[in-house]
Amino acid sequence: MTIDADRPVGPRSSKGERSRARLLEAAKAVFEEHGFNEARISDIAEKAELSYGTFYHYFQSKEEIFRELAASHERRLGEAVVAETETVTAATPDLLVPGRLEAANRRYLAEYRREERLMRVIEQVSRHDTEFNRARLHRHLRYAERLAGAIVQLQRQGLVDEAIDPVVGSQIITAMVTRFAEAWFGEGRVSMRTVS
Repeated sequence: MTIDADRPVGPRSSKGERSRARLLEAAKAVFEEHGFNEARISDIAEKAELSYGTFYHYFQSKEEIFRELAASHERRLGEAVVAETETVTAATPDLLVPGRLEAANRRYLAEYRREERLMRVIEQVSRHDTEFNRARLHRHLRYAERLAGAIVQLQRQGLVDEAIDPVVGSQIITAMVTRFAEAWFGEGRVSMRTVS
């Protein structure tokens, strides 16, 4: 295996940072418009108004730029959900954790809906890219661990049955919410009708 010692690890100047950011922004637009399989590096470079060679100065492949873009997006999504839960207060301590769980789920769904085009491509790629799926699963497990801690708090307050395994319960909730978001926004299979 050879290592390209001339290839920079990242931008070394503010101009380089701007070029890299333009490529990531362009990649997002191209992936959203064409999907992963139909997106081309030349499309990304053209959209960024940079040369084809500039793309390869920062990224080795379409897969690499997509993985970075998706990881960054999912990290921001996770941070937004956590930040939302930390703003929740409650009149009584027994309402704090349930309020935070509700706020987290609502924020996740709102963020997913806002970025549904990118999320659709993320879901598509996660089904066939083992490395990407592994990294995504790792991020999901970290969020599930936080949720498991919340379930333990609810159990201590007597609000959740102590027979429920917090780790299993947190993974069930995480899977349920993420899959529901995909079915609703990504696939359009859920119809929300107002009952009058």
